[in-house]
Amino acid sequence: MGTLAGCKGSGGSIAVIPKGSTHEFWKAVHAGAEKAAQEFGVKIIWKGPLREDDREDQIKVMETFVNMHVKGIVLAPLDDAALVPVVTDAVRGRIPVVVFDSALKSTAPVSFVATDNYLAGRMAGDFLVRRIGDWGNIVMLRYAQGSASTAAREQGFLDALAVHKKMKILSSNQYGGATTESAFKASENLLAANKGPDGLKIHGIFCPNESTTFGMLRALQDGGFAGKVRFVGFDSSPKLVEALATGILDGIVVQDPINMGYVSVKTMVEHLQGKQVPAKIDTGATLINRENMDQPRSKELLNPDFGKWLNE
Repeated sequence: MGTLAGCKGSGGSIAVIPKGSTHEFWKAVHAGAEKAAQEFGVKIIWKGPLREDDREDQIKVMETFVNMHVKGIVLAPLDDAALVPVVTDAVRGRIPVVVFDSALKSTAPVSFVATDNYLAGRMAGDFLVRRIGDWGNIVMLRYAQGSASTAAREQGFLDALAVHKKMKILSSNQYGGATTESAFKASENLLAANKGPDGLKIHGIFCPNESTTFGMLRALQDGGFAGKVRFVGFDSSPKLVEALATGILDGIVVQDPINMGYVSVKTMVEHLQGKQVPAKIDTGATLINRENMDQPRSKELLNPDFGKWLNE
């Protein structure tokens, strides 16, 4: 595929806006976006809010890129409703938008590139049932209100468990928030609320993203419950891989963030070249546990190689 005409200077660039800048997941997305930029001869500008709950900052980043008249915007919206007006403004200003990772309540974007999050959540639920058996007390720590991707995972998980009548959901309405610290505090409270004289009344736990999974992991370790309750998380980081290897974490559903970043930029390039692009692209999800974590594909997904593309 040839280079994109006119991609010189900031006005000719493709802006890529993640939900946040700190989690390992976004570094891998960035690597994939850079890989596509190099392959297709375009320039990307990577900029997102520091925290994954800073909607106002993400809106400001969007507004800045619209004012710069970038060639296109690739956005992972922090909120499925709050980002709609600024996306609408971009499209009205003839700046196309590709949405990735998390859905937007709008038909304005040219494509949506993401994991099938509902199916990924069901995958986590089905795995937890296999680990526990057809009964048990379950808690789910949600991520954040307005996050369409994690809401879909949470619903998929609950629907997977709903068919097992002896599975009891003790809690599914608590939110961990956007940082590992807030997730840790919420996890501590959740565990404390479900503790009896003989220990935890919980048999299984699900967390729908990297920060909630890590926060819950820390709370289980601090409380002396690690390894005593079945625990399924979402997304990968070195600490979570370590927990998987030691058996504290039973399984994690991992996305393919490098592929997500790559496909999102590639889709924008193809749209700008006048090609027809799919309205929705599934970038895949895989459940990894202790039994399959040493397989080559699992290793690739658990430890994405950012350095090759980000000069790290």
